[in-house]
Amino acid sequence: MIFGLLITWGSLTAILIVLLIYRGTLEMHEDDQLFLDSAEDHMQKEQQELLVKMDKLTPWVRVLGTCSAVLIVLIGGIWFFSNLTR
Repeated sequence: MIFGLLITWGSLTAILIVLLIYRGTLEMHEDDQLFLDSAEDHMQKEQQELLVKMDKLTPWVRVLGTCSAVLIVLIGGIWFFSNLTR
């Protein structure tokens, strides 16, 4: 049972790490301030698209992070309890 939980935890954590790396690359292209004239409207559109992508990504990062933390605590509790009862 613990082995299956460890595989599940490892998979969730790997997906979480990939999403965090992807979010980091998106954040590198994000600018805090843009001073644009009408000729550079495409840059504003790119920044808005980045924000939309990051807003879609944030809930998934939170859910996967929470699931990963819960699973590792559960695995630790099962392991501790099984060793305690031996």
